[in-house]
Amino acid sequence: MTVLYEPRPAEAARLAALLDPAARIAADPHELAALLAADPGEPLVVFGPGAGTAEATAFAAEQRLRGPATGVVLLRADAGPALLREALRAGIREIADPGDPQAVRQACERSLELSRHLAAAPWPGAPDGQGALPATGAEDGSGGRPGRIVTVLATKGGCGKTAIATNLAVTLAAGGRHRVLLVDLDVEFGDVAIALQLTPERGLADAVAMADRLDETGLRSLLTSYRPGLETLLAPLRPTDGEQIDGALVGEVLRLARGMFDYVVVDTPPHFSDPVLAALDLTDHLLVLSAPDVLTLKNTRIALETLDLLGQPAERRVVTLNRSGSPVGLTPQDVERVLKVPPHAHVPSSADVPLSLNRGVPLAAGDPAHPVSRAVADLAVRHLHAVPAQEPRRGRGRRGLLRRRDGRI
Repeated sequence: MTVLYEPRPAEAARLAALLDPAARIAADPHELAALLAADPGEPLVVFGPGAGTAEATAFAAEQRLRGPATGVVLLRADAGPALLREALRAGIREIADPGDPQAVRQACERSLELSRHLAAAPWPGAPDGQGALPATGAEDGSGGRPGRIVTVLATKGGCGKTAIATNLAVTLAAGGRHRVLLVDLDVEFGDVAIALQLTPERGLADAVAMADRLDETGLRSLLTSYRPGLETLLAPLRPTDGEQIDGALVGEVLRLARGMFDYVVVDTPPHFSDPVLAALDLTDHLLVLSAPDVLTLKNTRIALETLDLLGQPAERRVVTLNRSGSPVGLTPQDVERVLKVPPHAHVPSSADVPLSLNRGVPLAAGDPAHPVSRAVADLAVRHLHAVPAQEPRRGRGRRGLLRRRDGRI
């Protein structure tokens, strides 16, 4: 049930009819406090246009500590950059124009989706942290727990984000054992198609024409197969085509995809865009990627602070250091000091990674026993609770790409 804080009775009645006829309405701060005291688990509080901005931001900031599963949506017709920054710092999840009913409903839906994730119990695993994948509706057709969304995020280009995303998708697919969808959400300069040497006939841009009515058949028509168990939803070929892809469409795609696949791996652009924020709202596991150089580490720390401001739960993050062990003069202590958190996972540096990208064959597919492949598989098992795939032994005398090389990417 929704709580609506709106001092003006006529506006409150209009918004209640739009959002939820059973919504409980508060006309002043005391009524709002009483409603929340009666139901501390309330998932959504909407501040109407008649409520003060200072009231909304103060409430959101306090609620982040007292009840982070309660989302705050602010309705404003003139949300400029200053208000957006203030709302972001306070922890307000969404701002929508009260004169746009569809935008208001979608903002509330996204906030409620995040609240459901925050309130859900953690994924079960074996005592050693290497438990099997829980049953999902995508696996057994019983309509059970949906697939998990894993988002790979890096706020600086050149970190190897696409390499990690593609190798992780291959690893999770486990040769067809699980159904995995790899989504390229870098709608301007996506690289997944190039990294896998795919030639898409359709992709994410074609979902625009199906907005608000996308179904399983429509989504499947947009996919490009890579190998058994692994499908891809590729970025537009032209950067201008990505301008029409917004957060609402991305949310629609991901919500549908999680019911069709065991895992959805999302590769993102190096900035917080509207599509990325929509993906974060639905993300079960967030891989925050960094690399051992001071500029990337600084950007990663800022990204972690931004995720805190957005209310993205820290326990869902897997801070991953790519190119770990590179001879760049930074110690593990230096990395932790800059990030202010220790990395949860490490992926070693290897010159085989760019070679694999040039061939369109991720190391996890071409050489599962490679140290990089093993590191990604370990990440999947330990932090995503995936079932480890059977790995072949590394043979002697391999040539070219499959021969181990050491060096920076």
